[in-house]
Amino acid sequence: MKYKRILLKLSGESLMGDKQYGIDTDRVLQYAKDIKEVHQKGLQIAIVIGGGNIFRGLSAEKSGMDRAQADYMGMLATVINSMALQNALETIGVPTRLQSAIKMEQICEPFIRRRAMRHLEKGRIVIFGAGTGNPYFTTDTAASLRAIEIKADVVLKGTRVDGIYTTDPEKNPDAIRYDEITFQEVYDKNLNVMDMTAFTLCQENNLPIIVFDMNKSGNFMRITNGDPIGTLVK
Repeated sequence: MKYKRILLKLSGESLMGDKQYGIDTDRVLQYAKDIKEVHQKGLQIAIVIGGGNIFRGLSAEKSGMDRAQADYMGMLATVINSMALQNALETIGVPTRLQSAIKMEQICEPFIRRRAMRHLEKGRIVIFGAGTGNPYFTTDTAASLRAIEIKADVVLKGTRVDGIYTTDPEKNPDAIRYDEITFQEVYDKNLNVMDMTAFTLCQENNLPIIVFDMNKSGNFMRITNGDPIGTLVK
């Protein structure tokens, strides 16, 4: 294993599978099985999931909703997704703890950094829900922040595409993929990796990011083994 402790960031949209909305239980179970394989190798895994498959705060703001209110609703959506993944992992025998930045004692623990690190050391997967607990911050920022707090070796951003490209590969078939790129090059080329707050947090704390295709089964294992798939930002 190339890493000892990683933070996996998944988008809410990735949980939709082929659906237009909500959660595809088959896709969530596939993710859980891929995560279990890596977990069995002894890697410590923390996870942050977005909520875009259920509710997008930014989209709601454009239609006239108060931004802070919309963001809190988005945070609740991330907890729903986190509970779905926790259930899938525990169904296949993986001990998992869900910690929320917003207190919900009946369904999850509050986020306590030392407790989270202890869970990881004991071999439990930790899912961080409700973003940072603050409006105006994305789940990308939550992923970067939590990764730094728990001293993760890397942020693995699982997406629908297999890395960072010169332009959007879903729109431009001539787009070229980067194998490796620096933080400064991402700024200079104005590439869309994470939102700028999340990205700057990683850069300032020397935390590498790998963008890869999580939908291809086995890719998560290959990434943690150090195989050169996806794009490394360092």
